[in-house]
Amino acid sequence: MTVTRVYIASPEGANGRNVVAYGVLNALTSKYKTIVFRPAVSNHDDFTPVLLSASNAGLGVTLSTGLDVHKVRKDKDTARGDIIGAFNDAMDVARADAALIVGTDKSHVNDPTSYEFNANVAADLQAGVFLAVCTIDRWPHELDETVQLSIEGMEAAGNKVLGIFVTGCEPRHAVSVKETLAKYGLPVWTIPQVPFTDASTKDLALETFRKNAPTEEVLAALDVDVEAPTTPYAFQFGLLGKAKTNKKTIVLPEGEEDRIIKAADYLLEREIVNLIIVGDKEAILARGKELGLNYLERARFQAMDDENILKPMVAKLCELRAKKGMTEEQARKQLKDASYFGTMLVVLGYADGLVSGSVNSTANTVRPALQVIKTKPGQKLVSGAFLMCFKDHVAVFADCAINLNPDAEQLSEIALQSAETARAFGIDPKVGMLSYSTLGSGKGPDVDVVEEATRLLKEKAPDLPVVGSIQFDAAWSPTVAATKAKGNDVAGHVNVFVFPDLCAGNIAYKAVQRSSGALAIGPVLQGLNKPVNDLSRGALVQDIINTIALTAIEAQ
Repeated sequence: MTVTRVYIASPEGANGRNVVAYGVLNALTSKYKTIVFRPAVSNHDDFTPVLLSASNAGLGVTLSTGLDVHKVRKDKDTARGDIIGAFNDAMDVARADAALIVGTDKSHVNDPTSYEFNANVAADLQAGVFLAVCTIDRWPHELDETVQLSIEGMEAAGNKVLGIFVTGCEPRHAVSVKETLAKYGLPVWTIPQVPFTDASTKDLALETFRKNAPTEEVLAALDVDVEAPTTPYAFQFGLLGKAKTNKKTIVLPEGEEDRIIKAADYLLEREIVNLIIVGDKEAILARGKELGLNYLERARFQAMDDENILKPMVAKLCELRAKKGMTEEQARKQLKDASYFGTMLVVLGYADGLVSGSVNSTANTVRPALQVIKTKPGQKLVSGAFLMCFKDHVAVFADCAINLNPDAEQLSEIALQSAETARAFGIDPKVGMLSYSTLGSGKGPDVDVVEEATRLLKEKAPDLPVVGSIQFDAAWSPTVAATKAKGNDVAGHVNVFVFPDLCAGNIAYKAVQRSSGALAIGPVLQGLNKPVNDLSRGALVQDIINTIALTAIEAQ
């Protein structure tokens, strides 16, 4: 069932905003089971209980509020992730059809980034936006400019404004206000001034709202197709939701690393995945207690000297490496390596996937997988892709981790693998085979390889949208594509970027990550029979959480 999400945003956070929120809630509850959610409120908030009294979702204040606004001001970026988590919890408990999300209140603390924060949270929660803009003490041109800037601020964050409520508007000015704002092509409602800070005037507030913004008009404004942005925060929590729908078991060979067990505790608390942690159970649990972790006992722990596991593991490893002359003694020595041990847990079917690399090199993580898990039938190589989370969408960059100088056949296979990765994470792939040439504008052996790879890719997957060879700017920007690749439907809309070699891919993803602030999740190792994913040795706890979740999704 489609969830209707409406964010009430106001540059003032007062002066009629409450009337709009209460009225829109009444319209929503006439058709939908609707939760109320306040992303950030003060501990003196008296308005949320008034809203909840009119909701039909049955939630209390605790589930209906995200964070204390003072905490938000200290770290807005971290707060955004926590707010999405709180919102998802509320939706899960209520099983609602709609959500009214009301932005921050007016405050004596002048926070110049408050409106931007509301715009970002609206994008994170993938909600359509109703603006509430007050006309009191504003001349018509000042109201117009305020509305224009408010719309621009919302659109800059990737949001769609669905309607404008002009509050504090005297009835005699209603027509001229609507005429002034008609150029924005949005529904405009004018609401006279009504004092509304507590329940004593809620009936008057609702009567005034209904008179000036009929329920059928408000609901009609919501009945539009909106392409919601996918922010990095929304994507990360989307990973957790997808992983939870079909829980898989992931093995973590680096169980004595603090970041690993912190990530494990987070996932176990929320029952996102099942985990096997390699290492000494008592030592890991003791360290967890020191770190304040309370859910590690939900994991399964696997000691590396457990003969019940080692004996069949040694036999299987000797079987798989028979052509290399593997002996039992050699196998036992090999299995003293935690990454190898963990990989064999996947081979034996105890786990569906593996995440390692917080203390081990990429080679130590990948080598066992290549030797004993091997590639999928029909595939000859493993490649590494990154999910690049930009402000309002997610793209795939590959190969950025494994293959040094792929030939045309290998490039075409990397492109196919990357398109499949995109689909696995809800991205409809449009592939760009990158080069310093766009559709024949440049010549040289490097261009020839990319163009041959494009030809092979079209043969292998004739229905896959692809363009190549193409320069990055023409692949990324519709404006540049209109000049460099005129008439090509894929150029300017590429979301799967296939780089010609490892040097270009690795430099590009790191340059984009560091200079644009994009979140890079990965590498996702593509082409293996079972999902094994590598961590950067500098990975943060959130990076590890993301990688475990995406590994579980691959295993699905």
